[in-house]
Amino acid sequence: YVDVHPAELAVFAACSAGGYVVEGIVAGVYLRRVAQPARSWLAGERGHEPTLQAWSAAARLPLELLRRPSLYAIGAAGAAAVAIMLAAVLGLPAYHAALLFPTSYLLYLYSAVLRYIALELGMRPVLETVGERLPQASPPAFARVSLHRRLLATVPMVSWGTGILVAGLLTDDTRALDTIGLASVVAIAVTAVVSIWLSLVLADAVSAPIIDLRDATRRLGAGDLAVRVPVVTTDETGELAASFNAMVVGLAERERLREAFGAFVDPALTERVLAEGTDLRGEMIDASTLFLDVRGFTTFAESADAQEVVARLNALYEAVVPVILSHGGHANKFIGDGLLAVFGAPERHADHAARAVAAALEIARLVRQGVAGDLQIGVGVNSGRVVAGTIGGGGRRDFTVIGDPVNTAARVEAATRLTGDDILITETTLRALGAHGNGFEERPSVPLKGKTATVRLYAPRPDGEPRTRRQGTPS
Repeated sequence: YVDVHPAELAVFAACSAGGYVVEGIVAGVYLRRVAQPARSWLAGERGHEPTLQAWSAAARLPLELLRRPSLYAIGAAGAAAVAIMLAAVLGLPAYHAALLFPTSYLLYLYSAVLRYIALELGMRPVLETVGERLPQASPPAFARVSLHRRLLATVPMVSWGTGILVAGLLTDDTRALDTIGLASVVAIAVTAVVSIWLSLVLADAVSAPIIDLRDATRRLGAGDLAVRVPVVTTDETGELAASFNAMVVGLAERERLREAFGAFVDPALTERVLAEGTDLRGEMIDASTLFLDVRGFTTFAESADAQEVVARLNALYEAVVPVILSHGGHANKFIGDGLLAVFGAPERHADHAARAVAAALEIARLVRQGVAGDLQIGVGVNSGRVVAGTIGGGGRRDFTVIGDPVNTAARVEAATRLTGDDILITETTLRALGAHGNGFEERPSVPLKGKTATVRLYAPRPDGEPRTRRQGTPS
């Protein structure tokens, strides 16, 4: 440190401050422009797009200043002016200004990094406020400065600044002033060789566990429940890795419960119960019901052992249930050797009748091909308004459909034994098929148990089947 005249110090300080003021004004203009979406959002402009734009603007704000070449040009001009002024104040030859310039410019870069950190800290409350209104769980993607780069940028600067300060405090005032520029350059070089290498080691030690956690999180998001994060440290990152592993174990256990639940309950119903809870309120909806029954099952069960009976039924249902699901239906109940399937509940389908009939035709075709041995079936399909919801008590609930159309479907299936058809549908279902019902022909009137009015029945024509659509086909 050297004594300088107050007037010289004032000129030097004014020159230094002037460069920072000019750079700060230009930076303020950039900040105001970039932050406009966030300012508008805070002023009351809400909505999907304004919220996304506000969050993105607040997140990008600190980095945007680091990407402005004009700010670095202003900083370089200010650093050059400071170097020239310092050389003049200290009475050094003009060429020493070139040696002082790196030190002066590095001070500006140091201030730019500190401003970035300050802006990032200042934007956190804004990001938290806007983030609560984001229309999606994950924030939009934008350019980021990794933790690795942050450490590489800040640690060497701290080391260099500390070294210069300590050297200044411990250096005798009798030192030669003509070495100050060279000393600054040497200090920068030593920092680059030693401090940056140490920063790389520190950055790797800090960021590597976090990168492992990030990659594991992405794999978990893709559905990999076997992913684990190695716990390689005893600090907070190690605790975070252990907590992540415990969370994955819990998710895997939940998925096993979901799969076990799905073995007894239709997947569509499983998802709805998990999303809405077990109390699915009753609704009056339009739906089609399919009732399937095995013909001659009582006689077969009397002559076969229990294992064979269960095996044959399981073979039948293993073929039937996937067909029902593929057409968007819900296997609602297994009643001994019978099955009740619903189309249009719990998942709504405007073409529920077409789906039910398509499933019935495919099931009949599979049974004729011998998927369940020599078992024969009858299928009845009916459409109408039913009540759908959960019913039960004592901790046990069951999703079901109630109404006359359900009972009629069972009666129609029973009528197949009289007509000799594998499939019968009602006139209500035929009308719901529209143009797709051309592949059916009417059967003679058959009295249905519990029905006073005549129910007109139709069976598939032997020469062709109606054109129907599977799940996912546009209506």
